[in-house]
Amino acid sequence: MRTAVIGIGSNSVRMLVADVEDGKAKQVLRDREGTRLFAGLDAKHNLSTEAMRKTVEAVRLMAIKARCLGAEQVDLFATSAVRDAANAEDLREQLRQTAQVEMEICSGEEEAALSFLGATDGDMCGVIDIGGGSTEIVIGQGEHLITAFSCQMGAVRLFGKMPIRSHGDLPAVKQLAADILEEKLRTHPTLTSPEKWIGVGGTFTTLAAMVKAIRWTDRTYMHGTRITKQEIEEKAWYLSDMSMEERLQLPGLQPNRADIVVHGICILLAVMDRMKIQEITVSEYGNLHGYLKRKYHIAGDIRA
Repeated sequence: MRTAVIGIGSNSVRMLVADVEDGKAKQVLRDREGTRLFAGLDAKHNLSTEAMRKTVEAVRLMAIKARCLGAEQVDLFATSAVRDAANAEDLREQLRQTAQVEMEICSGEEEAALSFLGATDGDMCGVIDIGGGSTEIVIGQGEHLITAFSCQMGAVRLFGKMPIRSHGDLPAVKQLAADILEEKLRTHPTLTSPEKWIGVGGTFTTLAAMVKAIRWTDRTYMHGTRITKQEIEEKAWYLSDMSMEERLQLPGLQPNRADIVVHGICILLAVMDRMKIQEITVSEYGNLHGYLKRKYHIAGDIRA
């Protein structure tokens, strides 16, 4: 059976098409469209007409593509920006009418669990998923989750709260993220950090591309990259002193991530400091893979 899942994130809309049979799956296609939905939230937590239009159109085109490839089922879920939206039902109805898909809104804990399921291979480990509107942190082994929670500190969210003009602004942004994380961790006073950590999301693939000095489109070579805390701190300093024009010249940096990438790195450094993480492994697999693995009881990774 060929199936597809589309995820509406705070920074982009992504799709995974896969062939599923007898508890196994093979990736057919991955697609992504930058939409920056979170930026469309106003002070009353309503998504703007334009933000919804761009998102609906991205989903519509992806659903058409999936069906043209023979997908018998197209599932759709949404994360942080839609969770926060007071008018999420308006978006749901537009998607139903225009793209002929029903939208499921994941809670922060559900999003965390999906990222963990998609990125891990059964080992005891922790997962950090940095998105546009939120960051999910999960610790567990296999399908057993010791803890899974979401923090309101995505890269787009922090970008809107506090600018970074040079490396001198890094401590304040890191402290903002650290304060948000500390508030969440008050409900997990005995949490122990595992030895192995995996990173999911554009912040991590950007870091992998820059550390390896490859283009951001060379996704095959990013998965499994190990990045040290020192390397991450160096990239934060290096990028924060660059103008936007200079960042856009970097082959490892996706153009529509150039303005928010340092905020994502600050979030990562705040988590690494608090959880005493010295090295993290980059994963190309996340909540889309986790969604299909959970729905179809898939064992093992979903790879091309």
